[in-house]
Amino acid sequence: MTPHTASSPDLLVTTPADREHWFDLPSIRASVRTARDTARRQLRTWRLPGDVCTDAVLLVSELATNAVIHSASSGMLCGLSLTPGERLRVEVHDDGRGEARPSDARPPGPDDESGRGLLIVQQLADSWGAVRSARTGGNAVWAVLRVDP
Repeated sequence: MTPHTASSPDLLVTTPADREHWFDLPSIRASVRTARDTARRQLRTWRLPGDVCTDAVLLVSELATNAVIHSASSGMLCGLSLTPGERLRVEVHDDGRGEARPSDARPPGPDDESGRGLLIVQQLADSWGAVRSARTGGNAVWAVLRVDP
C-alpha cells in the first residue's frame, strides 16, 4: 500500500491561527478517543459539513491509532488546518525514529482484527502520505479532504 502522493508541499505551510488547531497527547491508547473528541469539537467550531467532519474524525482516529501502536513514541502532535482551496489537512506527528513511510505489510485477511487503518485512510482522503516531521523530529502522516461548501 503506497500513499497517493510521496510528499505534501503544504505540510508545513503556515495558516491563519483561526484556521489551524494543534494539540499534544501522550502516545497511549486512551489518547485516540481524546484525539477524536478534540477534532470533532474543532471541526464543529469551524462549521464544516457533517460528512467532512465524520470522515476527518475517522482519519484522526486511524492516524492517531497508528502513531500509538507503531511509533514507539512518548507523545504525538495532532493538527487540523483549513488550507487555501478549501481543503482540510489532518496531521499526526510522532517523536519516533522509525521509517517515515508506512510499511507495505501484507493486506489483512478476512479474519484479522486489525490492519485496515491505512486502507481506510486511502479510501477517505483525497491525498495522503508520510514524511519526516520538522515539528517533532519523528514522523508525520497527513491526509487531505476536500471541503465542499
